[in-house]
Amino acid sequence: MEDRPTYTAEEVDAAVEGLGDPERFAHAQEIVTHAAPSLQQVLVAALDEGGWFGQAHEDAVAKASLTHDPGERMALVRQLLDDETRLGMLVGAAVGLELAHELMRRREEST
Repeated sequence: MEDRPTYTAEEVDAAVEGLGDPERFAHAQEIVTHAAPSLQQVLVAALDEGGWFGQAHEDAVAKASLTHDPGERMALVRQLLDDETRLGMLVGAAVGLELAHELMRRREEST
């Protein structure tokens, strides 16, 4: 694997803070909107390959949907949604980071 830049926690924190700038984030949104269909396929493949939505996920869905107590069912569904959202964000961020590396690599190769 080629050399890739590494980042300190401080650099990551500063970069995340910089995402709060609406102008900087607007360009990222344009890129993601353009690439959304392809990125969705990459995300699904990454989640599948990582086993994130295998039997454990199916068991959690079944448990939530088959629970008779409405309050408990709502709590289980909320937990499932929270878990899926966090997981999607984590894998999505990793995919985004890899996309940035790929864009930099291709730009360097073309110059």
